[in-house]
Amino acid sequence: MVDTLKTVIDDCGTATVTLMRADVHNAFNDDLIWELNTAFSDLGKNDCVRAIVLTGSGKSFSAGADLNWMKAAARYTPEQNMRDAMRLSEMLNTVNNCPKPTLAIVNGAAIGGGVGLVACCDMAIAVENAKFALSEVRLGLTPATISPYVIAAIGARAARRYFLTAERFNAAEARRIGLVSETAPSLQEAFSLAHVFLKNLSAGAPSAHSDAKALIAAVADKDITDDLRTKTAKHIAERRASADGIEGVTAFLEKRKPSWDAKS
Repeated sequence: MVDTLKTVIDDCGTATVTLMRADVHNAFNDDLIWELNTAFSDLGKNDCVRAIVLTGSGKSFSAGADLNWMKAAARYTPEQNMRDAMRLSEMLNTVNNCPKPTLAIVNGAAIGGGVGLVACCDMAIAVENAKFALSEVRLGLTPATISPYVIAAIGARAARRYFLTAERFNAAEARRIGLVSETAPSLQEAFSLAHVFLKNLSAGAPSAHSDAKALIAAVADKDITDDLRTKTAKHIAERRASADGIEGVTAFLEKRKPSWDAKS
């Protein structure tokens, strides 16, 4: 199998994952889906990794599904087609639920599943000339597997427009609707801005990062019931008594950096 992904972990614990199918605009196929799923699963369990940056090689971030791969899938039996679709769904879920902070650097066009991949990351920085589209309906398809993540990022109202019109939109619009966090004039400046994000992340406890992500998933779009209030109270009570909670509060009172931020 040809490597479709490159992963590098630096001395600060930042893992940079680069999509390596530049000749087809980093489109998804079986290999890339498998490698992304494996990479984010492994990095999520790696205690040496503090944060994960995801970007693309070449001119595009990702063109979504490889059309030749999808054409072949159309000839599968219903059972084979379902298994194939579930592998894509599993990969997106693995990226979305990775316990480490994730940051997409959108270096170029993000189309279809590429938009989904951006939406699965906690934060995203796009170069100003990046283009985005949810183009599935123009192929007689729908953005089904990516829809939970994209709708969570941009909301149902924006999804009604862009799922249906399949029109292209720019980085400024992607920021306005919540798909990306920031924009940058160039890729170099996007990586410079990413360092600011990573610097801020380094000040937080790794265990608190993973707990905070789980907290968001548990609380988002939920009614504020007695049960939810009890769960959130239990959550902070446990964090206060945790090793990182004690270290963080003690470090603040002693006017020193906590142990996880000592190198920054």
